[in-house]
Amino acid sequence: MPPTPSKTPRRQHYEDPVVNRSLVRGVEILRAFRPGADQLGNGEIAERTGLSRATVSRLTQTLVECGLLEHDRSRRTYRLATPVLSLAHAMRAGSPVLGAVAPLMRTLAEKMRINVGLASADREEMVYLESFRFNRKVALRSVVAGQRVPMELTSLGRAYLAAVDGAQRRALLAQFRRRRSADWNALREEIDAAMLSVHEKGYCAASWQPEVVAMATPLVLPDRPIYILNVSVRTTAGIAATEKQLAAPLLSLREEAKTALLAAVMPGGA
Repeated sequence: MPPTPSKTPRRQHYEDPVVNRSLVRGVEILRAFRPGADQLGNGEIAERTGLSRATVSRLTQTLVECGLLEHDRSRRTYRLATPVLSLAHAMRAGSPVLGAVAPLMRTLAEKMRINVGLASADREEMVYLESFRFNRKVALRSVVAGQRVPMELTSLGRAYLAAVDGAQRRALLAQFRRRRSADWNALREEIDAAMLSVHEKGYCAASWQPEVVAMATPLVLPDRPIYILNVSVRTTAGIAATEKQLAAPLLSLREEAKTALLAAVMPGGA
């Protein structure tokens, strides 16, 4: 089963008197849908969100009326509807970050026949905003915009942890510790080493899939969300050899991206 979305941010929202609780609950229902969990009944949604079945039933009916969910009456399940995809398209088409950085990413990916991605954090996961795949491994080429990867296991996520403020980092590490208690000590050592690498070298590397090495670096600008650039390749050469090959191009891409973003007109948004 795909990982259940975190409930911590939702509970924080509920305690804020200026936030519309019904709207927050409706958004949590939409968040419950993931690849592999594309059709959900009210009971499954209630389990994933922590909401009561009565609340879920009321809100799923509302979301159907709004056109954001489709109801499969024969299976008694719901799925995301077409307008959700149009919202994602509007976000990507209107993103000044993607407009400025994507051409640079594509150029590097084509030149070196590697995979280049841009991601940002959503709760305890990283979400790809863009991905150019020119390496030969089929599994790597399947990564697409909108895909999620674990923060604690990937170079993307560990680079983000190195760049985020201390309070957020501590909260995220506490979640990972609860979720991965059996192997937490070893995992925490890997995360700490990756964060140290970011501070000392500007990037970190990880190999969380067989024969795949990924490297990531934070893209940090004033008054903007933290973005993470990464490169990845299929290789048997190991992390050290891959760093030697790709560290300079990755850091150069980061500086080019910073220059492009600072030169762009960037109102709020991703």
